[in-house]
Amino acid sequence: MKFLRKNSKRPTSNAIHNLRTSTRGLETTFITVNLATKRKVKRLLRDLARVRKRAGKVRDMDVLTADTLAVRLDGEQDCLVQLVEYLGAERNKYAKKLRFEIEARRPQLRRNLNRVSKRLTSRLKQVENNPAKSDAVPTTMAKAIRLASDLKSPVHLNKTNLHPYRLKVKELRNVLQLSDHTGNEEFLEKLGEVKDAIGEWHDWAELVSIAGKLLDHGKSCKLIRDLTLTSQSKYEHALSVTSQMRRNYLQGVGTSRKTRYAHTRLLSTPVLEATSAIAQP
Repeated sequence: MKFLRKNSKRPTSNAIHNLRTSTRGLETTFITVNLATKRKVKRLLRDLARVRKRAGKVRDMDVLTADTLAVRLDGEQDCLVQLVEYLGAERNKYAKKLRFEIEARRPQLRRNLNRVSKRLTSRLKQVENNPAKSDAVPTTMAKAIRLASDLKSPVHLNKTNLHPYRLKVKELRNVLQLSDHTGNEEFLEKLGEVKDAIGEWHDWAELVSIAGKLLDHGKSCKLIRDLTLTSQSKYEHALSVTSQMRRNYLQGVGTSRKTRYAHTRLLSTPVLEATSAIAQP
């Protein structure tokens, strides 16, 4: 990866975003095509996960800073400046930790990445040339079907479980995007909308928490009240979008009453279209 080679002291927000996206994509691919059980791949995945999590901290500060700068509230400039300065200092701290993490692991990480990438390319060529002899496609389809079925739970979503639910949505979307064929573009777009809506709410909730600890005005602070109202609005929107997705696309997902096997799942047409596209040559 270009980011690992440069390891900038002042990484841009786009560079951080691309780093997280590419590492997450690699992780999903390795796991899905059954390479994650190999010793060198396991080591690589552990190192990539550490780098991705460090980058995630930097990304959080970028998003929270952008949210703060978007606030327009008369009489609260001092609080806004204090919050922005704090977020900037935190970003610098996390960016420094990311750089040290990469520096410490870079030689081994780049070697393993090159070796495993060659193995991955070979595996993907085998799948392309002899799909009938490979278990990658049925394994990927099975994983996508399981993830889609998991989106039916928990039955009731709330502020406690909504963000963990986003991780399941994101994982399914990543697996479905491994295919060159979308199958059901509308379903994929809805998964992306849900992922973004929940993520946006979670960011504002984090901002409320940070502001509450940093600013000493207490409940009288107009900025904290404004952030809290925005966070609640984002939560209601995220919950609405997620409920709509479950209602429109996952109604067929559930335990079948026509079979004696309790684990048998029924899949709605959009989900079947999306998952079946994985098998298309």
